[in-house]
Amino acid sequence: MNNKVWINNRQPQTLYIAQIMLYFSAVSALLFGSGGVRIFDSALIQLLLILLLTFGAAGGAFGIANEMRWGYRLGAAAAIAPFVIRLGFWQQFGLSEAVRWDTLGLIFDIAILAALLHRQSAEYQRIHFR
Repeated sequence: MNNKVWINNRQPQTLYIAQIMLYFSAVSALLFGSGGVRIFDSALIQLLLILLLTFGAAGGAFGIANEMRWGYRLGAAAAIAPFVIRLGFWQQFGLSEAVRWDTLGLIFDIAILAALLHRQSAEYQRIHFR
């Protein structure tokens, strides 16, 4: 019998919410990428960031649901990736445009990172994840 789950609602609320938001982030990154804006000069860097956003977020959420430490780390890396993209946008267009560009996405990215780095999430993964 396969004991793998996609969503684990027996975990603390912060990790449960982080799983759902990571899956949503993966789907939106797959559908929209970086919003059609070419931020970095290298297409390879842009492609790698979008791949990290898509597969990293989905894989991280799956790993978190199955209480794997690599899933937590991958999910955290995928949650930080949008800030790297925004940093590139900032360097290219300035701070005011970087904050104004995809403001709802910025709020969502902060929420994912806050849920993953919350004390309750970090403590639970430190004790229970393998």
